[in-house]
This record gives sequence, structure tokens and C-alpha cells, in this order.
Amino acid sequence: MAGSVGACTDTLRDMSDDLTAADGPSAPAGPDGTADGAGSATAAVELLGLLAYAELVASLRMAEDAAMAPSLSGKATLAGLAATEYGHFTSLRDRLTELGTDPEEAMRPFVAALDDFHAGTRPSGWLEGLVKVYVGDGIAADFYREIAGKVDERTREIVLASLADTEYAAFVVDEVRAAIEVDPKLAGRLALWARRLVGEALSQAQRVAAEHAELATLIVGGDDADTDVAKIFGRLYEAHTARMNALGLAI
Repeated sequence: MAGSVGACTDTLRDMSDDLTAADGPSAPAGPDGTADGAGSATAAVELLGLLAYAELVASLRMAEDAAMAPSLSGKATLAGLAATEYGHFTSLRDRLTELGTDPEEAMRPFVAALDDFHAGTRPSGWLEGLVKVYVGDGIAADFYREIAGKVDERTREIVLASLADTEYAAFVVDEVRAAIEVDPKLAGRLALWARRLVGEALSQAQRVAAEHAELATLIVGGDDADTDVAKIFGRLYEAHTARMNALGLAI
């Protein structure tokens, strides 16, 4: 994983360097610790739009993946989780409406990046689909949590609720570990797949940041942006490592 770690670090530092140079100093902090003014409001809308589309796509993907489940219990679990993801989407959509924003307009700028990610990481089977959600979507969710800490309290609550872990995590771990126990050779293939997913997810994160300056300043804003980026990456890597260990896959 050493090469992947270096690439991920470079990705986050590139985001920091490019956006700090382009946007200059961050806005002053408001009473709740978030940036004041139109910039922070725009960033909150961008985050909500990004997550709303991500959750909508997640619900559709889980419904499709249910068809690949080898058991009826697996189909039922994914069908239920697809409904949960759709519920997250509606909460994010409703918050956008509360803010006076057309949800479809807020989501549209993120369609291409997310669709490209999913098109380039289409799972070939049931187990790859499970790992994609647990590892690929997991690191993306961790990244969104980092950003959510810098928006208004109401938006932050809704965002964090939409990113909360569900019973899906335990379900994936059980399914993947059981499959590897039957066929240990699967571990190597799934580990390579997981590494690819992380690389693609961070690449798309960089793309989104480059195209949406207000959202990106939530990631790299502040006087000590370099330190913040290093800490963010450290937390992302720790969480990713924990997920891989839970699956029984090498980093």
C-alpha cells in the first residue's frame, strides 16, 4: 500500500496547494465556528447537492446489487438498505429546499464526476459490489464527514445522519470473510480491487474540489492548511486500514 499512500497524500496536498493559491485567505469564522457570509452558504449547498446525488445513486446501486445476491437473505438485506439510502437522499433534498435551493439544480454539477466514478468501478460480481460500498463508499463518507464539520449546525446534523453506519457494514464483513474462508485466493483479488477503489475515489474527490471552489475551501481553508490536510489524510488512512482489517484483506 506504500505507493497508494503516497499517491493519496499527493492528491490531498495538490488540492491544498491549488486551492490556497486560487482562493486566498479563508473567510472569518462565525459564532458557530463556520465561515460567515455567502461563501459558507454556497459551500453548504454544494455539500448537500453532492451528498444528495451520492445517496440517490447509492440507493439505485444497492437495488441493482440485490439481484446478484446468492441468497434470499442477501437480497432482502440489500433491498432494505436501498430504502435506507433513499431515506437519506430525501432528508438531504428536503434540507436543500429549506435553504431555498432547487435540489435538482444543486445535484446536477456533481452528476458527471459521480457517474464517471461508478462507470469506472463497476463490480464484476457480488463480492466486488460489497467491497465497493464498504471500502470505496466508506472512504468517501469519511471525507464528507471531515467537510461537514465546517458547515452550519443544522446542515451538519443532516449530513452526519446520512453518513451514519448501518447494519450493512457488519453484513459485508460477514459475507466477505465467509467467502474468503471457503476460497482464500479471493483475498488477494479483493485487496487489489479495494486499492483501485480508493485511488479512484480520491481522484474524483480532487476533481470535485477543483471544480467547486467554495466546497474545496472547507477542506483546505485556514491558516494551517498543510497541517489540516495531513491530519485529514491520517484519519482517512486509519479508517481505511480498519475496514480492510475487518474484511481480512491486506492493505
